[in-house]
Amino acid sequence: MSRVLVIEDSVTQREMIANLLRGSGLTVIEATDGVEALDKIQGNPPDLVVLDIVMPRMNGYEVCRRLKADPKTQNVPVVMCSSKGEEFDRYWGMKQGADAYVAKPFQPTELIGTVKQMLRG
Repeated sequence: MSRVLVIEDSVTQREMIANLLRGSGLTVIEATDGVEALDKIQGNPPDLVVLDIVMPRMNGYEVCRRLKADPKTQNVPVVMCSSKGEEFDRYWGMKQGADAYVAKPFQPTELIGTVKQMLRG
């Protein structure tokens, strides 16, 4: 079973995303910000990361850059999931190394479909 790390500072959003992913048969680990996420990833990288952009302590762009720069995590797919839905935000997310970008509010099927597609990669 695939392990997905959901990094999201909003409790409501994090629980909603985590429940969606669990409902589709995935194991979910949660982190409230980038610093906590990087700590959790160190020992045991997940199969995929769902990453918010606007967070305290370390934003999603920085987390993504760090994951992609580390040989242990550079091949872990990153799905950015953010309310920053402009074309530039999407472009900038991909420039930081994101593998996919889902704008909030999203349809549950869009997020699940994107995650499943990335895990099949």
